[in-house]
Amino acid sequence: MLIDTHAHLDDDKFDADRDDVVARARSSGVSTIVAIGTTAANSAAVIQLARRYDGVFASVGIHPNHAAWAQLDDWSRVVELAQQDRVVALGETGLDRHWHDTPFELQQEYFDRHLRLMQETGLPVVIHMRDCLADVLTMLREARQRGLLHGVMHSYTGDAAAAAECCELGLYISFAGMVTYKKSQDLRDVAATVPADRILVETDSPYLSPEPLRGKRNEPANVVHTARAVAAARGASFDDFAVLSTANARRLFKLDAS
Repeated sequence: MLIDTHAHLDDDKFDADRDDVVARARSSGVSTIVAIGTTAANSAAVIQLARRYDGVFASVGIHPNHAAWAQLDDWSRVVELAQQDRVVALGETGLDRHWHDTPFELQQEYFDRHLRLMQETGLPVVIHMRDCLADVLTMLREARQRGLLHGVMHSYTGDAAAAAECCELGLYISFAGMVTYKKSQDLRDVAATVPADRILVETDSPYLSPEPLRGKRNEPANVVHTARAVAAARGASFDDFAVLSTANARRLFKLDAS
């Protein structure tokens, strides 16, 4: 069994066949899906999906690229939602220098809010990082001075040294479909270095479809392809890696308690 630790299950690309998407995941051996919120509104939506489907849990937060459109009461709404049943994480939060939808200072403010809420609640934080690894590490180091960190670097694309530091700070490293691409040998090399108790896999569906499905809509069932690529990079059998990554996800998100 596998766990897809990051899927945008509320996305409208799933509206026509969401029941079938969840059913295909189960039949492919994906026992659990963490559905990720990116605004206050769809954080509420993923909680409803988590209550609708067995094996689906929710993460609530405001994505850095959506923070510019957050309303005055949206953050208080996220704080309230974080207390609901079936919620196992905060985010997607983090920083992004690729897109410029939200001023960077505002992204930093919202990232800091999520990190402080993580330390108040004990819920792990789901971290987005694009073209700003140094900035993310700076804020993580500052947060670690205040207290413990719990969370995951989602869809990781950084180098091995930064991955090692993230693990030392208390985080997990998750790989998405990009690790399967022919040009991504460097990323597979990084995956081989992550400590066994800190590695996860995800789809980031409906985005980042893995080989051999590039160009098609991604969905949680496809995390199998990513897991096979990471297992091969680490010189492990698929079955052993599935057991390992599933145990890691259950520990991080406290899924047994949930």
